Amino acid sequence: MTLGLICVPVMAETCEAVLAAVTPVAELADVIEIRIDGLHEPLAPACIADIGKPVLATNRPVWEGGQFAGSESERIDRLESALRAGARLVDIELRTAPELWMRLLATARSCGAQVLVSSHYFAATPTADQLSATLRQMVASGADIGKIVTTAASPADALRVLALQKESEAAAFPLCAFAMGKAGMISRLATLFLGGHMTYAALSPEQATAPGQITIHNLHRLLALLDSRK
Repeated sequence: MTLGLICVPVMAETCEAVLAAVTPVAELADVIEIRIDGLHEPLAPACIADIGKPVLATNRPVWEGGQFAGSESERIDRLESALRAGARLVDIELRTAPELWMRLLATARSCGAQVLVSSHYFAATPTADQLSATLRQMVASGADIGKIVTTAASPADALRVLALQKESEAAAFPLCAFAMGKAGMISRLATLFLGGHMTYAALSPEQATAPGQITIHNLHRLLALLDSRK
């Protein structure tokens, strides 16, 4: 069985701090997400090169739970700069204005990078029909990968999100799908075995970038345990 990828997000103020945080765990990750909405300086090419793993650049706006409070044009400028610095993937929110979306997509294509389109639901988990509609928008967007993350209040919520994997498989569209919160924690592990493209694991409990994020070390312990029970 081929498992999904593991992405470790890092939120730090400087490139030096990013490297200090990532270096001890880089070998455990497939992708490193650098939250440039937390950086107080440009993402340097040397920083990306020194990480030694594919870098996903994310500039999450305040309106989608992030820290970037500037203009949308400036937000996209910073993502484009990250692509030119060597980021292999870039995260763009589904609600981004179409003209900015197309601008970033063109830059990613010129850099030979992939675009991950994301949608986050921080208050609850939408209905199955609403989730399916979101997935269809992502498939039609021209992105390479989708990411749908909700907040689970019950096991049923987590199962509803995981069920999207069947639809994404039918559409031949790689999808990261799991739920935040305590009730959604199991979905962060289960998605790896159910066709999910990628899950996200924290550097440490203190450095988690979303509720319910399993640490990279604990995720590997769980994977090793499951592997030992074959």
